[in-house]
Amino acid sequence: MYVSAKGGEKAISKAHEFLAEVRRGDLSIPELTVEQIRQQLSLAVDRVMAEGSLYDPELAALAIKQSSGDLIEAIFLLRAYRTTLTRFGVTLPIDTTRMTLLRRISSAYKDIPGGQILGPTYDYTHRLLDFSLLIPSEKGEDQKVLKCEFSTQGEPFARVLEFLHQEGLVESGHSGESETVQDLTLQPLQIPATRDLRLQNLARGDEGFLLSLAYSTQRGFGYNHPFIGEIRVGEVSVEFVPPELGFPIEIGKITVTECEMINQFKGSSTHPPCFTRGYGLTFGHCERKAIAISLLDRALRTREFGEAQEGPAQDEEFVLMHSDNIQASGFVEHLKLPHYVDFQAELTLLRNLRKEYRDPKGEGEQP
Repeated sequence: MYVSAKGGEKAISKAHEFLAEVRRGDLSIPELTVEQIRQQLSLAVDRVMAEGSLYDPELAALAIKQSSGDLIEAIFLLRAYRTTLTRFGVTLPIDTTRMTLLRRISSAYKDIPGGQILGPTYDYTHRLLDFSLLIPSEKGEDQKVLKCEFSTQGEPFARVLEFLHQEGLVESGHSGESETVQDLTLQPLQIPATRDLRLQNLARGDEGFLLSLAYSTQRGFGYNHPFIGEIRVGEVSVEFVPPELGFPIEIGKITVTECEMINQFKGSSTHPPCFTRGYGLTFGHCERKAIAISLLDRALRTREFGEAQEGPAQDEEFVLMHSDNIQASGFVEHLKLPHYVDFQAELTLLRNLRKEYRDPKGEGEQP
């Protein structure tokens, strides 16, 4: 096995060269730049940042280019780079009520303070191919860009769920767990996990896997009958308190997507009937994933509400231990590596078993 790996060194080197040629494509066509990917494939960039656990649009775009558009490979590249970075400290919790909004909607109320802000979305587009996109736009730098943002520098936009909370119709935003936030990147996941660790795990989980599980909760494999209380997309300030200063300073702004879900709860011996919350937050503009996270967040709170575990989305170990696309792809794609010795052992075993089946008493072939 080791001889085979050593003997294939030259072949592997050539495979790398071939990959670079395939990635570049036809040399008569201008090369795709990292900035083009960052600006024009922004939703792919946002997903790579979210699941790579690193907010850096330029590096995420670079990873997409390097991986020829394979987003899971790009996520792997970004997460691997993240492990080389120095940790300077922990920032303060972001305040999404003071978000500079790009988009804000609620499916629970038609009229909300500040109004529904549709923003850039595919929700209302026709699912028809736009063949005009085959022709590059001739608009130059003087093109007027429509960019509507709603600043909350004055009074913050109230959360929709706070209206229900004022009437006592929805649970408090805190689950009663410890205020100490653990860090999933510094310690292995332990089951059962606290809610903060579950949300961290879901935030960097594979979007497709989370989407399928969230879908299952709405098809009867869970207690969810949800309403989107609010989705917010926009920029928030990130603040850090340097030890030498002792007060917070703003170190930058990041774009995030936040979803608060309203779920029914019939009550129990310890909890009155009320609405319960599901919460999801991701880097970038990733609404589908934020919704899925909020559905799974509520589904995984069965112990907290004394509910029976009836669906796979309510099984904490199943959800959390299989949601990471890097681990999943590693286990699946390692099958491409040499397994010659293992297979020969299986082959020998099968031949012996078949021989015993044909000749159980060693008396020769059966008629």
